[in-house]
Amino acid sequence: MSSGPHHPRGLHAVTESPVPGLALAERRIDDAIATVICVHGGLDRGGSFARLARRSDSFNFVAYDRRGYQGSRSLGPLTLQDHVDDLLALAEREVARGPVIFFGHSFGGLIALCAAIASPSSAQLVIAYESPLPWVLERESSRPLLTSDPEHEAEVFFRRMVSNSAWERLSEREKESRRLDGPALLSDLTTLRSGTVACDLADLKTPTLYLHGDGVIAAYYRELGDRLRSANPLIQVRELAHANHGAHLSSPDQLLAVIDETWESTCESV
Repeated sequence: MSSGPHHPRGLHAVTESPVPGLALAERRIDDAIATVICVHGGLDRGGSFARLARRSDSFNFVAYDRRGYQGSRSLGPLTLQDHVDDLLALAEREVARGPVIFFGHSFGGLIALCAAIASPSSAQLVIAYESPLPWVLERESSRPLLTSDPEHEAEVFFRRMVSNSAWERLSEREKESRRLDGPALLSDLTTLRSGTVACDLADLKTPTLYLHGDGVIAAYYRELGDRLRSANPLIQVRELAHANHGAHLSSPDQLLAVIDETWESTCESV
């Protein structure tokens, strides 16, 4: 999908944010049927959703740097509840424009789910992509214990999630930028490994789609999907063929098609 020539092609910075200090960007189109608010995962930033946003002829897109990351580094504290509150503030900003969809990638999906549970009217659809839900199904892992060095954890995380070669190709400035996001990343990882994160998915009243790729840990996601369906009939699960963890970057057309289809199905069922 592509927009007409009179539409902006990417995400554009917004000067006024409902959360002071939260770096916000958007792409607006004429006659949008809904607004997709994108919530990024660990060591990412709102700009990574630009490929997805520029392909849509149907939706407005809003993306932001979560507190502690990139343009929002000055904000704290870095708690899950504060991330939820930020998302709900953005949803409230959009309510006058029409329906809202939460799209959360990885840790961002956890935030989206918790926000929808806390405020069922904040969004009409939640889509979470490969979001960690350790209280639903713990994933076996040989990852070492976290250190107290956020710069070290940022580098280790990037090398593990992207590749060693990709890290080596980064400029020194880009490496430093990732390291500066280390405290926010460490907070995300500590939250997940604390064993205390648990929003009751049975309380979810918003139609939800849990998406995952078909990569090397697809079997884990399939089992997780079975548990999610059992926890709440409003949760659907779908596997994307040939999609990796960064599907919003590597498979934006496929991902946007799923958002389109799921929104249409949601509207038909109301």
